[in-house]
Amino acid sequence: MSNLLPLGGPWVYSVIALLNLAIALFALIISAAALFHCVRQRADAFTAIGTLAKGPWMALLAGATLISLVTILAGVGGAPGLFSMLAILASSVYLLDVRPGLRDATNGHW
Repeated sequence: MSNLLPLGGPWVYSVIALLNLAIALFALIISAAALFHCVRQRADAFTAIGTLAKGPWMALLAGATLISLVTILAGVGGAPGLFSMLAILASSVYLLDVRPGLRDATNGHW
């Protein structure tokens, strides 16, 4: 029984690192998809649905994609969890709120 690792042993840090990596990969995928969608939309469609203009959305999503990529490449401690969550938040707002409005405003045409 004495050879069992106590709670908080080295294996816990490996699990936390893998979870942070999975969250950062998820953030990278959805932020890149949101940025790709935003780039392909017409600029006048954003003002038609009453949201931010295309430029600020592209800046937010490009920042989210860059943050996600940097956290994967750097892999520093527990910080990627927080930054990845912020990237997921920005991308989710775009994908779940702005994207359906753009689809309705453009009748599904890009």
